[in-house]
Amino acid sequence: VGDDFRFGAQRAGDYALLDAAGESMGFDVARMNSYEVHKLRVSSSLVREALGQGRMQDAARLLGRPYCISGHVVHGRKLGRTLGFKTLNLRFQHWKPAASGIFVVLVHGLSRKPIQGVANLGVRPSLDPNDVNGGRVLLETHCLDWPAELGPEGAYGKIIRVELLHKLHDELKYDGLESLTQGIHKDCDDARVWLGSHASTRI
Repeated sequence: VGDDFRFGAQRAGDYALLDAAGESMGFDVARMNSYEVHKLRVSSSLVREALGQGRMQDAARLLGRPYCISGHVVHGRKLGRTLGFKTLNLRFQHWKPAASGIFVVLVHGLSRKPIQGVANLGVRPSLDPNDVNGGRVLLETHCLDWPAELGPEGAYGKIIRVELLHKLHDELKYDGLESLTQGIHKDCDDARVWLGSHASTRI
């Protein structure tokens, strides 16, 4: 536990109480010292705050690496493919992730090198809430350059890791597929610009 760990009613329990309980009940307790980055004490609440505000670089500094999401690639509605933007879909077991919006990303697990992309993390407000995702949170990632060796179906079932490097904007509700397509085109262009200006950014 952390050196400021508290538990129980009115947070009255501390490390000493837990350690004593461990001795009497037969379990070990280890205390870890605080870790600071730029004189800021690293904590889960500080990381969640940075993610919630879209400050991905700050979150990466606190974590010591870019914030990432991993999972199996699952089948979706395949609307992205219809619009010309094939996506890798990862579903969530919970309803509200720490971060949401449109992000510049790197995808690991499909090729020997990370693949640049742009991703939507959220509930896709422009689409029918009764679609295949049922309104649940989904991470949809479009690879800017799809690996030819995978073919059109080669990613399904693979375990990938998606690093969220930079937030472009919050989720937007478009009034139709045409405006949605235009928005995705702009996001891809903006992602390429950001990646081009941060070619050596690996935190």
